[in-house]
Amino acid sequence: MKKGLNLKMMTMGLALCSMVACTGNTAKTDATECPEQCTCDNTKNNKEMKYSKKYTNADFYTDGKFNQEVAMEAMKDMFKFYDVPFTEMMAKEMWVTDFGLGDFENVGMGGIFWINDAEHGYFAHAIYLLPGQMIPEHAHVKTKFPAKHETWMVEKGWAYNFSEIGDETPNAPAIPATHGPIKSKNFTVQKVGEVLPLKKIESFHFLMAGPEGAIVDEWACYHDNDGLRFTNPKASL
Repeated sequence: MKKGLNLKMMTMGLALCSMVACTGNTAKTDATECPEQCTCDNTKNNKEMKYSKKYTNADFYTDGKFNQEVAMEAMKDMFKFYDVPFTEMMAKEMWVTDFGLGDFENVGMGGIFWINDAEHGYFAHAIYLLPGQMIPEHAHVKTKFPAKHETWMVEKGWAYNFSEIGDETPNAPAIPATHGPIKSKNFTVQKVGEVLPLKKIESFHFLMAGPEGAIVDEWACYHDNDGLRFTNPKASL
């Protein structure tokens, strides 16, 4: 009888665990609710969980030199949270940069050009921004190629989409001192699935991730580095 009773209690415990394991309730359960044989992991289904900053410049710089390997690991950590596969192509082609400003924690990005076709004039890009990270303010001007026109869609997290076109938006996030003054004072909080185009050809603009980071798709005509103009003259790719 005792053996049968123990088996019955274990069966009830397993059933109860399956009911509460993924409810999003972070309160601990006691041993009778969740026996050792049951793993109560609600991480993926807890809608309240958000990605947050885990790395700082103390991690990104070694003896004052930008450590790209650590920067890549930080990006991979964000990919893991957002269930973004790190593919063979990404391992080969993805890049990270602090734009020479020495402040990757706040001013920098990761990215990959899926395609940049000068002959047919089209471009597809993934932008990877860690929490609070911004791309330096810039514009794209005409060269022997047309000035780049672009459109962005947020895939994960969210971002501030800044433009010099439009009235100044109140309650703007602080711009890192390492970046310096900006021309773009109008911004939109761009959330997952929202699509925004560049407001005017050759206008200054930039993206800044919110505190959860941001993964953004970009589509554009051909990207010519010779047409890239940063507000901060020290910034470079």
